[in-house]
Amino acid sequence: MMKNIHFLIAIPMILSIGMSNALAQWDENTGCLSCHEGIEQFSDIDMMAELTCVDCHNGNGDATTLENGHKNMWANPTDLRVVEKTCGSCHSEEVDNARTSLHATMAGMISGTRYNFGSQTRDSIHATYDVKALKTGREGTVDSLTQLPSYDPSKAESGTNSPGDDYLRNQCLRCHIWSDGHQRDGDYRASGCAACHVEYSNAATYEGGDKAIDKTQKDRPRKHKMTRAPSVEQCQHCHNRGGRTGVSYMGMMESDGYGTPYKADGSKQGKLHGKHYNFLQADLHYDAGMSCIDCHTKDEMHGDGYLYTKKEYALEVRCETCHGTTSADATLETSRGNKMTNLKRDGSKVTLTTKIDGKTLNVPQLNGAELSEEGQVAMVKIASHMEKMECSTCHAAWAPQCYGCHAKQDVSKPNGDWLVGENSDISQLGKKSNLKKQAFSWSESRSYVRWENPALGINHRGKVSTFVPGCQVFLTQVDGEKAIVTNKTYMTKDGTSGLSHNPIQPHTMSKTSRTCEECHTNPKVLGLGSGQYDIERNFPDGKAPVDFELERFVDEQGNQLQSTSHEGARPFYKQEMDRISRVGACLACHGSDELGAEGKAPDDVTHNKVIQRMVEKAR
Repeated sequence: MMKNIHFLIAIPMILSIGMSNALAQWDENTGCLSCHEGIEQFSDIDMMAELTCVDCHNGNGDATTLENGHKNMWANPTDLRVVEKTCGSCHSEEVDNARTSLHATMAGMISGTRYNFGSQTRDSIHATYDVKALKTGREGTVDSLTQLPSYDPSKAESGTNSPGDDYLRNQCLRCHIWSDGHQRDGDYRASGCAACHVEYSNAATYEGGDKAIDKTQKDRPRKHKMTRAPSVEQCQHCHNRGGRTGVSYMGMMESDGYGTPYKADGSKQGKLHGKHYNFLQADLHYDAGMSCIDCHTKDEMHGDGYLYTKKEYALEVRCETCHGTTSADATLETSRGNKMTNLKRDGSKVTLTTKIDGKTLNVPQLNGAELSEEGQVAMVKIASHMEKMECSTCHAAWAPQCYGCHAKQDVSKPNGDWLVGENSDISQLGKKSNLKKQAFSWSESRSYVRWENPALGINHRGKVSTFVPGCQVFLTQVDGEKAIVTNKTYMTKDGTSGLSHNPIQPHTMSKTSRTCEECHTNPKVLGLGSGQYDIERNFPDGKAPVDFELERFVDEQGNQLQSTSHEGARPFYKQEMDRISRVGACLACHGSDELGAEGKAPDDVTHNKVIQRMVEKAR
């Protein structure tokens, strides 16, 4: 390799780019470019543009053959196993912080899953790998985390030997930055810094000018280029499970798997992230042209040295950061006092400049705004709404609700473990094809999915928030064709069912809010369920492991039925449900759309119609 070639070949998997024989002829005068003719310069940032191939990829810079040049080469120089010697040589603080970030530790997902499997309390104790905090003492943080245990089916279940740990290792933990993405459309990505900063299309094929790279082969970035501003689609390569905020933001909701409407040739539409999608109303911020990074800060994404236990503690941006409240101007600062660099105030006007395309957007301000009649009632006349509710509680147009996570483990089939890899190139240890088969095979399905009328409850901040089903696991274990466990559910350490509901900001904001009637008269919104799903008849022989429908996470007396893995989060108490319902009784007449402006029915027919509709909703 020529030491003076000013190209940074930093894309993952470049060792296996599939070069043709004609291109694989080494030329000592052009070095790497003997094969990689036309490859893009990775970055035009000062200093980075001067880096050579071997500065990042290692290898042998004095070699005169292809084979010798690729010895000890790192296919992905941004992988966390080698990054200290590459990106970290200039960006050491960012690299150190990244290892403590939730993107690397997955502490919240791990603790939530293990809590619902009855393996531990809500406290975070494990991560993907052993890690120590660089900073300590902040709420919702810990000093250190140890690696998640492995599962041995020959031993009894315990706090250190749970099927849930195997579930995480084989399935859920594909989305941490120590690993590459799942090998399917929509999920392909690299590990390390490149997980965000090197763009992949959903098809994951190369679109650049390097003649050595097969344009039809999967698992390739769009181009050999770094981006400082990752797109929504790049974030979506991970954020399509769990809370599903990455897909919800674009108005995408997984369907029941029909793959319709059909394409012109009669075939079904293709899958993304292993799912078919329905397309719903997108978040108004997405429709305005905003990407994830226009709201979420560098510290939230890269980490700031603290070991956060849950994402709600790492989050520092709030709706009021940009929009203010009905009585106070927007501060244009996060909850930690960090300035939002893409926001600007000019008198009473606030604008946001998008980070990808530089588009200037006007940011509506609540203080002094001319509100609709409904808005005046909801936000001014009933001041407690602003004090006690998250903005998204009313302004989330919908939320993804996946009921029943039916997870089947086959202990006769060893399968890949996302935390253990084997390869001569250590930068490739997180690649799916290199995972050691130290976990077992899992398959997943669900009972049903919905998007309408999400329930409400109290979040960790003590505010009313949208709630959606969390991990509602029904575990089935088999050994080949031999049954071990069928549809098992767990109890948490706190004595609630391991089926869960959790608070969420759905990322489906709409200018139009939920109606007063919907929140104050619908039992499902209170967490009581719709009363329509027959839990017993949906299980073989009518033997359901729980005696409540999957939407129901509290009973009429305020007793919690399902778990909440967020500390401090809970369903409504009985007194709160009673108070909400009392308002609903008034709204049956005086807040109905069928009534006139004075709140009176124009005739008996309309009056009876409203009463009947409210009675039916209350059943």
